[in-house]
Amino acid sequence: MNLAAIPSPTTSVWHVLGLPIRAYALCIVLGIVAAVLIMEYRLRRRGVAPWASLDMAVWAVPFGIIGARIYHVITSPGDYFGAGGDPIRAFYIWEGGLGIWGAVAGGAVGAWLAARQLGLPLAVFADSLAPGLPVAQAIGRFGNWFNNELYGGVTTLPWGLQVHDMDRANPGHATVIDGKAVTLPDLYHPTFLYEAIWDVGVAGLVWWLDRRYKFGRGRAFALYVMAYTAGRCWIEMLRTDEATHLFGVRLNVFTSIVVFLGALAYFLLVKGPREYVVPIDAPETAPGPEAESDISQVDVSDEPAPAKAPKAYQVVSEERFREYERTGILPPVDVAADQPAAGDDTAQSSVGSADER
Repeated sequence: MNLAAIPSPTTSVWHVLGLPIRAYALCIVLGIVAAVLIMEYRLRRRGVAPWASLDMAVWAVPFGIIGARIYHVITSPGDYFGAGGDPIRAFYIWEGGLGIWGAVAGGAVGAWLAARQLGLPLAVFADSLAPGLPVAQAIGRFGNWFNNELYGGVTTLPWGLQVHDMDRANPGHATVIDGKAVTLPDLYHPTFLYEAIWDVGVAGLVWWLDRRYKFGRGRAFALYVMAYTAGRCWIEMLRTDEATHLFGVRLNVFTSIVVFLGALAYFLLVKGPREYVVPIDAPETAPGPEAESDISQVDVSDEPAPAKAPKAYQVVSEERFREYERTGILPPVDVAADQPAAGDDTAQSSVGSADER
């Protein structure tokens, strides 16, 4: 017996000054903003210059969206190239249909290009983004709610989802008969909500474990991938929308299992402490006294000179990073201090690898 029902919006697009404002796009944008802000906070705590996250987003977001759409079209070709399909609709991303694995693959290419430009290890970006990405996914899932799509099978659970019959002749609006929006019979599993809640939990888990164990070399990102795929696997099996099947099972279930195993292998095999960075030209000695001069060196300008982003970075140990933060001087490598204790899972790397450029 259903004690309550989760309503669905009857409209997913509004027109302002003749321009369509789509709920799906708004959710994607809000998710991107949230992920960038979380990544920015974490990048700064690792020594990266302010707003390097925007430089990364400029590359990663477009590549991620393109990759996500390509993955969706490849894995659901019937909607575009099958009987009754319309190939041009493959470009209508506002109608929904972005595959997370395509987004990760495409975004990784964009992030790699940005990392090369900034002179940063890609792993620093990946680990900084790890808790932000599931937050973005959680927000983005509400775009599916507005579109009345990606719900599960019929349910009698108290939180069943009410789904509207969307008008194909008037995209973005529910079919209306006698002034009332038409709903589908029964109530359905709100799989968009299941995944949104799961994603928020993944973000919290990654944040907490990374704060406790200080993962490095992409292990925080691998942890995100494992946690996300574990949930995506069972949620995917609840969905009833059209999808490519393999041996009677949705393709994305197999994809989730394969990706989970790959992330698990990476997490177990790759070791190393969290990476911290300083400018590649960070001073290693205190500046000497300035020569006396009859010309005043006092800066009379009202505004301080803006800080410039480093041309590149070097990876250092946490001890050297903290000292650089405190004094502005990069101390020499202390082999004894930087050598990890035997059996320390959070710092199993040599000093040479911790300070490689």
